[in-house]
Amino acid sequence: MTARTASWLPLSPGERSVAIEVLVHGPLSRTDLAQRLNLSAGSLTRLTKPLIESGLLVEVGEGEPKGVPAEVRQGRPSQPLDVVAGSRSFLGFKITADRVYGVVTTLRSDIVARHDRPLISHEPAGIVALLGEMTGELTRAHPGIAGIGIGVGGLVRDRAVVGESVYLGWQDVPLAALTEERTGLPVVVENDVAALVEAETWFGAGRGLDRFAVLTIGAGLGYGLVLGGRRVPCAEEDRGFGRHWIVNAHGPLTPDGERGSAVSLLTIPSIRYQVQAATGRAWTYEEILARAADGEPLPARVVEEAARALGTLVAQIANFAMPQKILLAGEGVGLMEVAGGTVAETIRSHRHPLAAPVDLETKVSDFHDWARGAAVLAIQVLVLGAGREELSDGG
Repeated sequence: MTARTASWLPLSPGERSVAIEVLVHGPLSRTDLAQRLNLSAGSLTRLTKPLIESGLLVEVGEGEPKGVPAEVRQGRPSQPLDVVAGSRSFLGFKITADRVYGVVTTLRSDIVARHDRPLISHEPAGIVALLGEMTGELTRAHPGIAGIGIGVGGLVRDRAVVGESVYLGWQDVPLAALTEERTGLPVVVENDVAALVEAETWFGAGRGLDRFAVLTIGAGLGYGLVLGGRRVPCAEEDRGFGRHWIVNAHGPLTPDGERGSAVSLLTIPSIRYQVQAATGRAWTYEEILARAADGEPLPARVVEEAARALGTLVAQIANFAMPQKILLAGEGVGLMEVAGGTVAETIRSHRHPLAAPVDLETKVSDFHDWARGAAVLAIQVLVLGAGREELSDGG
């Protein structure tokens, strides 16, 4: 069976709604599922029948192992419905400036394998060849791969073409088509932050929330907003978020940001740049945090400025977007361990005294977590049958 015929396509809008509800929140009884989707019992039966017949959904009972097909035991209409999480696997890749990180996930996005390889070249042909090699290695160890998701920092069009990626030096690279040709598997490409937001909305910190925001700090800044349970697409989300968000007009100037911008105060390269400019030494981000925690004056000052910038950003997001939760993620969140008190104090100072406390969740993410986000995009498109354009309009 090929990867394309292994997908459960096509799904009608009603079938897709049922599949998503069970995938994200299951196992669910039919009564609960009908109430959640405002469906009659007859309509639900009509929609679930083809999903069960195709193997996307199965009936499970209390005390029985999940994933046992309904036909091998006595099923009852009252039995809860669930997906067979291990029935299909998905590949997710995150491309950075110097490495490609890959994961294998289940249908519910649980990571079952990790793999990464260094980049030798930024040429599209070289990266596609590397993706092909990694796909071959992972599919040999994990048969049944249904598709691939790829996350790239930069502007991505139609979940297929990398319109611009500064750190790769790319413009108008048809990455999905090239990788499909190389691997023989269907491919979805997306901006890495957008993919992470989708993954956290479906399977992570934002699951079940109507209003949810994600702020990532690391080599750059990323921001994503979810309203009505759906990610809000934005033309600027792939083009250097934070570069013109001025947090302190008298703050530091870096080669890549406006003076006092969120980028110049908060990103890992900017923090390292500030310390190196003052000391003449190139310290790692971890060394700077450790020395700040020990009270060394210069690193402590730079880290405190970064913490105040972060607190200001979080407060502004809370004030204007009014999310139920804000997730702080990325490889730079170690800042919270050293200066979390300053972040919290700054948030309070920028909020109304009677405002509810901000529900701020911190998640230390490595690049494999970003790759998992790309795999979730593949699940959305390939399993649920939503087209690239449809998902681009709202997730």
